[in-house]
Amino acid sequence: MFSFTKLFRSRDAKAAAAAEAPAGPPQPTIYARADHPVSRSNISPAALKVLYRLKDSGYQGFLVGGAVRDLLLNVQPKDFDIATDAHPEDVRRTFRNCRLIGRRFHLAHVRFGHEIIEVATFRAAHTEIDEDHGVDEVEHRAIDEHGRILRDNLYGTIEEDVWRRDFTANALYYNIEDYSIWDYVGGVEDARNRILRLIGDPATRYREDPVRMLRAARFAAKLNFTLHPGTEAPIGELAYMLDRMPAARLFDETLKLMLSGHAEASLEWLIRLELLAHLMPDVAAALEAAPESAGSRLVQLGLEGTDDRVHDDKSVAPTFLFAVLLWPAILRALDTPDGPLPDDPQRLLDASDKVIGRQLQRIALPKRFSLPMRELIMLQTRFERRSGRRALRLLEHPRFRAAYDFLLLRAESGEADPELAQWWTDLQQASADDRLAMVENRPVSEQGEATRSAASRRRRRPRRRRKPSGAAPTPP
Repeated sequence: MFSFTKLFRSRDAKAAAAAEAPAGPPQPTIYARADHPVSRSNISPAALKVLYRLKDSGYQGFLVGGAVRDLLLNVQPKDFDIATDAHPEDVRRTFRNCRLIGRRFHLAHVRFGHEIIEVATFRAAHTEIDEDHGVDEVEHRAIDEHGRILRDNLYGTIEEDVWRRDFTANALYYNIEDYSIWDYVGGVEDARNRILRLIGDPATRYREDPVRMLRAARFAAKLNFTLHPGTEAPIGELAYMLDRMPAARLFDETLKLMLSGHAEASLEWLIRLELLAHLMPDVAAALEAAPESAGSRLVQLGLEGTDDRVHDDKSVAPTFLFAVLLWPAILRALDTPDGPLPDDPQRLLDASDKVIGRQLQRIALPKRFSLPMRELIMLQTRFERRSGRRALRLLEHPRFRAAYDFLLLRAESGEADPELAQWWTDLQQASADDRLAMVENRPVSEQGEATRSAASRRRRRPRRRRKPSGAAPTPP
């Protein structure tokens, strides 16, 4: 488990300059099939169909990006993207199972059952002419006053396309013609050395698309890469640009950060790069103010549980994920970073509404997630009421399971009473008669007591030495 205290004490920016793109047309280093481990047997059959059909139709077709990088590292990719000199309309004519999407970038999606192969046309390099025109004056390319690309559909060649990609390890092209890898920017060596390096001038690239700073954190966490000093240095100065990014796009990027199976490491990188304060300001303030609090421990345990579920191919509900992330900020708003919750539910409601409302201004959490999250949080106060049939009715609430899992997480972090969590566990396992006896404070039957004791013994598992198990969130 990482330490928030160490993170906040050790943040520092490293200064160095990254090499810019050469002036003339670049020549790639070509790695022949014998010089790399990428095999067609590890490439999706659907992607191979697209590559071969593009080739047979007279177009260039390259497997590109993260898939090539992962295959170089002997990791099986989840997605296979293709770059081509065919324009989107050409791709649509070539594949009947194709549709075009995107406004900022026009892309072709070729569908094979449940699998979608994304096909992108080579994009042209950045030019000074592009900067001389406003959003309404250029049909294909638009840049705002800060240098951020708003729309980019200016097509080019592979030699131009490479300079429009973000990191060197993501700018590798697998050629279906002879199964070679084309490398224009030293991406093969960077991938082998696990270095994340931006292509071109880092400050300019971040201004073009500030979300690249979040992508740097995500790739570093996911791939266990080290950021090149020149890539890391400008982030602290330019992190403020995330404040102007569309809230809906930041929601998508946050899910990618937290649902890749490396949420714990992703949060660590967000803190190190000083990005969390611009993505989740209240959470960053709460973690920095009380890094050893129960609220901070709940975040660590919750993200560990999230990573475990992703690795086990289980679903994780954004409802639960954001409740975990926002909990230390809610406790801080209550002025109780270690608990307990106030007796007056209205105080919890006011604090949670305040924190959630501010967070929605940064990350556009859809109502189908934000409203159940609010219910999950408010149900925490109802767990304190264990007498009467109202407690039994809580078992039938549609959010009960998620709220109960969150209670277990609170108990494990030390913010809630473990005896309270155990009582609700026993209540669920008891017979109907014994449930009634429990809420009426009457002795339960010997049979019911024996059943719960046996169940409790079965539930006990050895605690892992390094990572305590987090609560398993259940989708609402």
